Amino acid sequence: MNKGMPRKIHIIGSVGSGKTTFARQLSIEWGIPHYELDNVVWKRSKPADIRRTDEERDQVLRSIIQSDTWIVEGAHYKEWMFPSLNSAEAIVFMDTAYSVRRYRIVRRFILQLLRIEQSHYRPTLTIFRNMFIWNANFERQIKPELLNTLNDYSAKSIRLSTKDEISNYYKEQNNGYTTYNKSYHS
Repeated sequence: MNKGMPRKIHIIGSVGSGKTTFARQLSIEWGIPHYELDNVVWKRSKPADIRRTDEERDQVLRSIIQSDTWIVEGAHYKEWMFPSLNSAEAIVFMDTAYSVRRYRIVRRFILQLLRIEQSHYRPTLTIFRNMFIWNANFERQIKPELLNTLNDYSAKSIRLSTKDEISNYYKEQNNGYTTYNKSYHS
């Protein structure tokens, strides 16, 4: 891992923003373990997942962020995940266009139904519908709050909106550079 690259990364964004794909890419290339916040909230089991208690969830998150290296990603924006923001060396807000996220939700659902893409849940019409609701809620309510919060972390935060910005950020980090434009209001 290059000296200038962050070792503790929190990636946040709405459903379909590309955060999981980006986190997996960084994890593979940089050899940093990747954790989905959904798996912090939910204990995966059959026949159905079980929601962890607040105490269990907080303990799982604590054990992750006490590690030397990690990539945490998810759409969760609640007080319980703030320790991850505080501990992160880099916070990446995946601010992909609303229309792109809607397209990705449809694409993902089709790929999951065809079993080309795996998921931690059974792709049902209810889940499909909920993803659109979560995406709209993120855009209207969570995004403005998140942008305000990220101002407090401006020294270690970046907002990426397009594939080119994501690619450039990745290339710069991979080359050890950390001079990417960190503006939130561009």
